[in-house]
Amino acid sequence: MRTEPEGRGPVRYGPPLPEPGLPVLPELSAVLAAAAGRAHAEPPGGSPALLDAASGYWGRRGLPVERGQVVAAPGAAPLLLALTAALGGGDVLLPRPCPAWWAPQVRLLGRSVYHVPTPAECGGVPDPYALLETVRRIRAEGGTPRLLVLSVADDPTATVPPPEVLHEAVEAAADEGLHIVSDETWRDTLHRPHDTLLIGPAEMAPERVTVLTDLSGAFLPPGWPAAVARFPAGARGAALRARTLDVLTALGASVAAPVGAVVAYALGEPDEVTDRLARATRLHARVAAAAHRSVLAAGALARPPRAGRHFYVDLGPFRPALAARGVGDSQDLEDFLGERLGMPAPGGHRFGDELGALRVRLSTGPLLGSTRQERLTSLTAPDALELPHVERALSMLGSAFDDLCAAARRMEPPR
Repeated sequence: MRTEPEGRGPVRYGPPLPEPGLPVLPELSAVLAAAAGRAHAEPPGGSPALLDAASGYWGRRGLPVERGQVVAAPGAAPLLLALTAALGGGDVLLPRPCPAWWAPQVRLLGRSVYHVPTPAECGGVPDPYALLETVRRIRAEGGTPRLLVLSVADDPTATVPPPEVLHEAVEAAADEGLHIVSDETWRDTLHRPHDTLLIGPAEMAPERVTVLTDLSGAFLPPGWPAAVARFPAGARGAALRARTLDVLTALGASVAAPVGAVVAYALGEPDEVTDRLARATRLHARVAAAAHRSVLAAGALARPPRAGRHFYVDLGPFRPALAARGVGDSQDLEDFLGERLGMPAPGGHRFGDELGALRVRLSTGPLLGSTRQERLTSLTAPDALELPHVERALSMLGSAFDDLCAAARRMEPPR
């Protein structure tokens, strides 16, 4: 069995955030078009209008912030790169699994990455005891643990950590002197917002946490890259923000002026933006729940999706049946399911999981339709699951897993 993913597809710089699967909101397109004639560049870190809009966005979520604590960048990846560089040297700890774009930014800087197992009930945050043991081991080997990146609404697992689990992880990180970056890209896409308590690390250890949000999670299409970060108050936070701005300036990493106008508009959360977000989230939640039921019924393993446009599936129970089809690791599984389903199915190795683990992230966007009209119909229908194109897509997904289940049963020894 292979133990190294190199040489098998673009594994180092893996898949982007799950596609929304819906047309761009017309009001956002209108703002972009109106700003397209701007000849001036957006200043490094974002314009005052953009920074004020971001401040208002966080203030409405119980995180008061001044304009001078906020930075914008053309996407979360360059922002995390700049932030990591600004922290100076040291090693970086990530939960396993984690978003595919985290580790490459760290490795570009020559930093060591250490993956920490997550607790049984959720992804996105490290198990606190495993975190402490990993920190101890890094120091024993002469390393310097400096940064922990975590997520309160996770890609790829689509889980939300219980507040007590998150608090233990944050407390452990703070006790060890780690700075924390909280990726909150998916916090506004909770499937059951009234039944899910989401509390961020910045509310637990405000002096040690920088909050990062990629706007393509909830507000913008992926083709309009923009992300914002909220730095801690005080002298340490101001110094970290200043160094991050220096890196972004050196990279020429500024938000395009038309996109900056759209970001400021979207983060102001006018009615049309919040209405589209609410309807899109309900749609993805409904389709994700149906897809989750299908894979569970076939015998695969998956935590219930709680946020976002994706969920994470473990096909370990089908290992013998998959091996008979030439699938021995997650790269093989990605190729096999991608062809079988006709949609992206990135393997777990892209998210820091072991190559030999048979896990994939599946997205709900491709299940909403193949044309603009089908996707709009999915968004406006009283029940998208009753639409023929959604029903066909879910049926194809279920059939793929049912076939594996049937093959696995045929391979079981007689009792």
